[in-house]
Amino acid sequence: MPQRSSSAERDEALPAPIAFLLHYGVDPLVLAIAAQEAEQLAVPPETALLSSGRVQEVFFYSNLADFLGLDFSVSQIRLAPGLRYPASIHLGFAALVREHGKSWLLAPRGALLAELMARRARGERFSSQFIITTPTHLSGLLRRAATAPILREASLSLAALDPSLSAKAGLSSAQCGVAMVAIAGTTFAFGLAPLPVFISLSLTMTGLFLASIWLRLFAGAASGVRTNEQDGPGVEGRWLPHYSIVVALHQESRVVPQLVQALNSLDYPRSKLDIKFVLEHDDAATRLAIEVLDLPAHFETIVAPNGWPRTKPRALNIALPLARGELLVIFDAEDVPGRSQLREAAERFLHAPADLACLQARLAIDNIEDSWLTRLFAIEYAALFDVLNPGLARLGLPVPLGGSSNHFRTSALRKVRGWDAWNVTEDADLGLRLARYGFHVDILQSSTREEAPARLHAWLTQRRRWSKGWLQTFITLTRDPPRLFAELGVLKSLATALLLSGLVIAPPLWPFFTVVLGYVLYRGVPTSDTTLSLLATALWISALFFGAASILWLALIGMKRRKLLHLWPSLSLLPIHYLLTSLAAWLALYDLFLSPYYWHKTEHGLAKTSRTADAGKDER
Repeated sequence: MPQRSSSAERDEALPAPIAFLLHYGVDPLVLAIAAQEAEQLAVPPETALLSSGRVQEVFFYSNLADFLGLDFSVSQIRLAPGLRYPASIHLGFAALVREHGKSWLLAPRGALLAELMARRARGERFSSQFIITTPTHLSGLLRRAATAPILREASLSLAALDPSLSAKAGLSSAQCGVAMVAIAGTTFAFGLAPLPVFISLSLTMTGLFLASIWLRLFAGAASGVRTNEQDGPGVEGRWLPHYSIVVALHQESRVVPQLVQALNSLDYPRSKLDIKFVLEHDDAATRLAIEVLDLPAHFETIVAPNGWPRTKPRALNIALPLARGELLVIFDAEDVPGRSQLREAAERFLHAPADLACLQARLAIDNIEDSWLTRLFAIEYAALFDVLNPGLARLGLPVPLGGSSNHFRTSALRKVRGWDAWNVTEDADLGLRLARYGFHVDILQSSTREEAPARLHAWLTQRRRWSKGWLQTFITLTRDPPRLFAELGVLKSLATALLLSGLVIAPPLWPFFTVVLGYVLYRGVPTSDTTLSLLATALWISALFFGAASILWLALIGMKRRKLLHLWPSLSLLPIHYLLTSLAAWLALYDLFLSPYYWHKTEHGLAKTSRTADAGKDER
């Protein structure tokens, strides 16, 4: 009886979608490792192999074409009209125009690749109407052919579906009327109105600010309440969902190597990662910085077509239809997420009810020692992401998201139409819109370290954009109050309005509050000769006292939890910080009318110090 060759036995031991590479000089051990990983993680073997980086995508598909007896091409080729975008990218094939003499362009993977290999094993000969290409090239061809619908969906998907939920609509006529009446009434009260009218207006404004302050205090208290969540046993790799990572990059060539290193350090199976870098069409430097790294196949660079508005949320919307993961996370270019962050988020989602749509990781400043601004930034982030946001989540209230490390169920994100391309603080808007759709946002324990602007001009530019986005979010939220109450309920609606009022209305008035506080400290508490004036004085004093107390209390709690109590001398600079924030708010008001959708870019890669790097040195 003839003996079977060891080569034949080796071919049969490997999955067919990768076994053919033995004939093209690939090390059998590399293929065996990929096959084992594919079995353990329940992924296609070619996905495990290509994500390992040991075999490049072009090498794999060019040899696949040769093995199947088909042509291979990564050149420009015309696709037939009526293409199905983005379905053809996910399916792995697209129709060609007849002039090429071919009918179909294939970039097979998963079930399609397995079927082709099975047909070849049965001895079938493939039609010469097929051309093989890489998934990356097929995606690029389809995106170029679908430029018009991509631009339309990325910019107008939400605005066209429901204009009242998009910042594109601007102020409604009713809102303009209310704003004009409020400005006229305030001017009259401060200049010409009798004293009782002035005091009544003062009482109303002070009461609103006091309510906003108390909301922050309640959130601070709730943030310390322990939940019943227990750390269960780790989920096996085969049950972990596929995860898409989207990073919008613009003029970020300086930090690309650091970003790739941070993403490669994540404790998550690479064969279950789908990483999208979204670049602007004219950002050649960042594109080159990515290309020179020769990244594995689970990295994909998506070039956003030239369009308007040129904002981060528009870039994210371009990537959303291409995401292959059941979960999706947004990172910024300079981010260094915790190694286990994706795994922690995935396990939370697997055990959570379906209405949990988003987990916000905690953001922390890395370059704390760069300047007094970065130290104050670190304190501010500690108060926001370690105290206020967790407290809002514990109270069951809507949470305005931070701009990074938002982990989503991809299905929920698509249901709410992704991000509003016309809102320059798209994160806060999205967090509130998720709540309006009945979804829940919670907090993830894991942290992501970010770089804060160390120079005043860069800080002011960034804060100016944030303030403009909060204004846009406030306008969108209050455009239709009855609908808001119906969607969120009265309590959540009022709490959200109070929270945004503290971000929108209070900052421009901080100089006025500072003058009043200085006057009270210098002259003493004014005497009150009527019940109304006595009530106004009591409310003013309460607002000033509790306002200052809430700022310091939340800051100290956050500093303690983030191990930043050594920065306590920087608290003396908070008045300067808030006056600068007020300046940014006034500049944002100016921008809102003259350039509402302009994106003020923050430059990264300028940090001089790094808490993460210092910790790494200490460990070593």
